[in-house]
Amino acid sequence: MSSASSLGPHRIVFANEKGGTGKSTTAVHVAVALAYQGARVATIDLDARQRTMHRYFENRAETMRRREITLPTATFEVYGGDSIEELDALTERLSQDHDFIIFDTPGRDDVLARHVATRADSLVTPLNDSFVDFDLIGQVDAETFKVRRLSFYAELIWEARKKRAMATIKDARREMDWVVVRNRTGYTEARNQRRIDQALTELSKRVGFRVASGLSERVIYRELFPSGLTLLDKGHLGELGTSHLVARQELRTLVSGLNLPMPGKAAPETKLESAA
Repeated sequence: MSSASSLGPHRIVFANEKGGTGKSTTAVHVAVALAYQGARVATIDLDARQRTMHRYFENRAETMRRREITLPTATFEVYGGDSIEELDALTERLSQDHDFIIFDTPGRDDVLARHVATRADSLVTPLNDSFVDFDLIGQVDAETFKVRRLSFYAELIWEARKKRAMATIKDARREMDWVVVRNRTGYTEARNQRRIDQALTELSKRVGFRVASGLSERVIYRELFPSGLTLLDKGHLGELGTSHLVARQELRTLVSGLNLPMPGKAAPETKLESAA
């Protein structure tokens, strides 16, 4: 398949209509990880009220200025309008000189979030390991924990992927790779863990998403926000404990699991499974 740059920038959309899933933290760390690999990264924060991703990069820029250091970073924008056309115009402008465009969306149902999600090359949906979060993509039987039906969100993405599959052949567009990232907020009881595993496996076969390991809830992520630093900024974080090193390895595993096409390399192939 073609490289990331030959088809324009690869669009990564972090989307989940539920808040508190580590979406912005994950988005920032992926953006910085790509920048460390030499990619030109732009970010668009669609949550004009919270602006978590945008504020993170503002803090990063301030830290570089204050410490007189240079760190890999991203071009960062926040879009506060309500016009899809204006958002597309901003995206097109950033597309001219970037390899990746990363969108961080609000933790609620939002027209602009739906728009960018259905046009993503990589759609990343972080979920906490609980059936409260699983309900975003599918409903399970209360007794058997078998998947009873798809959620509205899963159906929306399924339809978008079907349209993209046709456009892939007709217009030489990329297929959409939907990745559900399992973030962990704390201890999950073993039996409940198995039930979630089974439900995700079942649903992934029906709608064609992949499952990747995400990040655990750690104080370090909250502590890094004011400075805009990430776990990849070795030499600028001070002395790291064992938990910090484990968290860094989690991040590396996550970025690897996203299977993103770096400029000049072949893009990963994705397949659209049949829906039940």
